[in-house]
Amino acid sequence: MERPLEATRMENTTSACVLMERKTHVKINRKQVMLAKLRKSCSCTPEKLKNFLMDFLPVLRWLPKYKCKEYIWGDVMSGLVIGIILVPQAIAYSLLAGLKPIYSLYTSFFANIIYFLMGTSRHVSVGIFSLISLMVGQVVDRELLLAGFDLNDDASPALGDKCYAIGIATALTFVAGVYQVLMGIFRLGFVSMYLSEAVLDGFATGASLTILTAQVKYLIGIKIPRSQGHGMLVITWINVFRNISEANICDVITSAICIVVLVTAKELGDQYKHKLKFPLPTELVVIVVATLVSHYGKLNEVYASSVSGAIPTGFIPPKVPPFNLMLRVAIDALPLAIVSFVFTVSLSEMCAKKYAYSIRANQEMFAVGFCNIIPSFFHSFATSAALAKTLVKTSTGCQTQVSGVISAMVVLLVLLFLAPLFYSLQKCVLACIIIVSLRGALRKFRDVPARYQVNKMDTFVWIVTTSASALISTEIGLLVGIVFSLLCIIVRTQRPRTALLGQIQDTNFYEDDLEYENLSSVPKVKIFRFEAPLYYANKNYFLKSLYRLTNLDPNLEVARRKKYKKEKRHLKKGDHTTANGLGIGETALQLVPKQTDFQALVVDCSSILFLDTSGVNTLKEILKDYKDLNISVLLACCNPSVIDSLKRGGYFGKDFGSMQEMLFYSIHNAVHLDYITCTFTSKCRWCAIGQFGIDCPLVP
Repeated sequence: MERPLEATRMENTTSACVLMERKTHVKINRKQVMLAKLRKSCSCTPEKLKNFLMDFLPVLRWLPKYKCKEYIWGDVMSGLVIGIILVPQAIAYSLLAGLKPIYSLYTSFFANIIYFLMGTSRHVSVGIFSLISLMVGQVVDRELLLAGFDLNDDASPALGDKCYAIGIATALTFVAGVYQVLMGIFRLGFVSMYLSEAVLDGFATGASLTILTAQVKYLIGIKIPRSQGHGMLVITWINVFRNISEANICDVITSAICIVVLVTAKELGDQYKHKLKFPLPTELVVIVVATLVSHYGKLNEVYASSVSGAIPTGFIPPKVPPFNLMLRVAIDALPLAIVSFVFTVSLSEMCAKKYAYSIRANQEMFAVGFCNIIPSFFHSFATSAALAKTLVKTSTGCQTQVSGVISAMVVLLVLLFLAPLFYSLQKCVLACIIIVSLRGALRKFRDVPARYQVNKMDTFVWIVTTSASALISTEIGLLVGIVFSLLCIIVRTQRPRTALLGQIQDTNFYEDDLEYENLSSVPKVKIFRFEAPLYYANKNYFLKSLYRLTNLDPNLEVARRKKYKKEKRHLKKGDHTTANGLGIGETALQLVPKQTDFQALVVDCSSILFLDTSGVNTLKEILKDYKDLNISVLLACCNPSVIDSLKRGGYFGKDFGSMQEMLFYSIHNAVHLDYITCTFTSKCRWCAIGQFGIDCPLVP
């Protein structure tokens, strides 16, 4: 006996139907949970105190397990190499910070000791860093000018301005450290998420251009005032070219020789690094040779070449950072704290991933914060992890932060005994060391074409951040980069990609028919994809794109049909003219409704991450508008968040249809499972004519 048609169709389709039930979530009393957590956190037991102490000082966990025979050789070697590199860099970066070299050595010493106690990364090298030194130097110079001190290099440095300068630096460092500790307490490490790779690279490149510009006057030995404020790079270059005739020939020759030697050694080191057990200490060799030549050649007395001057030995008694200056530098300390933390955590995560261990980002924030707070009492300024020294550290066999203690001992040796020997060291030599250390950041310009091919938007972010950091100021450049990066994300969601999809032949998959060939269109069905969340800022673009791609604006089409019916009634009454003076036949010809080439619209929601109220209302609007044209609107591939938003917004109901009729787990089901709806409802969803899919002109 032959079964009824509708029963057969129902069996065929229900076998392919996927039934999924949402889990029922138990409501949690959040108040009780919060109180329980608060009681647990406020309780104090010996075990909790021990865990807190070991978390706060991670060295207590790993040092007792230290494998001396296995680790000691690598740690000693890497510590000695970093210490040898650290000494000349510390003396050189004092030029960037606008401070005496002794303070840079203090900074390098204390940072290594404190990070040894509190850091969770085994390989990162924390200490003096060029970008941080530049940011400190800009604040120091500004405050010195506001206090009435003369920053011109040809003025003899008075004791007052040097004491005031280190006071500014320590106050700035203390406030930055407090910010970092507070960020750690309130778990605000997520702030670093807004510093994308393009923003960080652009900031580093722009700051490198600023550093390079600031060192030019030392390279050629001219006396020009330090430029302050916005546009420092342009103003400095103008002053350089105005005073180029006053260049010191001794400094120019020394700079040329040092740069050639340093660059050649760096290039050879990069080329043969797989054969070298540790990098060549080129900077130290250059400093030693240059100091000897300057001392015995009396370059300062004969050629008036600028030298480092007296560097005292030992430690200056500790002093509380001046609180009266902290309010003046509180705003400047915020970007300093963020940049310092971001560079440290990103390098720590890079090393942890490479050597298969984990770090605690929150503890890293505490470690960097105390690397700033405690040394600020000992005449030190802000610190951060440095990429170049970290890479050297890992390549020379570093196993733990014991290598940091070895580096600190090398710096201590210089502080106690060797510092006065650098009296005759020319400042142009220090400038050469700084400029050559910027090679990596300046090479980013070569990567612009490749970056553009990978991602155009990231390239624009990099260019804007670099330009703002170099031409305005480093702090403003960082802010501009973050804001521009966020605006790019907003623009991407406001005007995302939209497409009509076609079916991949002999498959159940659908793709953009403009991007792929040999796709077959589905008869009487339009499949629309919107590749962004649907919210208030892009709802109009959603509608415009939908109407443009489907070549049908339902509002205009409904209005046209209503007007056509009205004119048709006039024609039946015998009125052959209209209000506009045209003949009724001519007007009716203009108002003939479009013959729509589809009876169902499937919206692919796989790329719609969330809906807000405006997004739900937009979907309800198109559902109602297309229903007036007897066109069904179906949603496919919705995630649970979107489904919940639709339920709360009243998308499903008596007016529009049930969730089973309008929601599908795949595009293919939405396109081909038309019999289910015909079976479960009283009318065919394709044409709203056939009963249970029988006699529907669109059902094959």
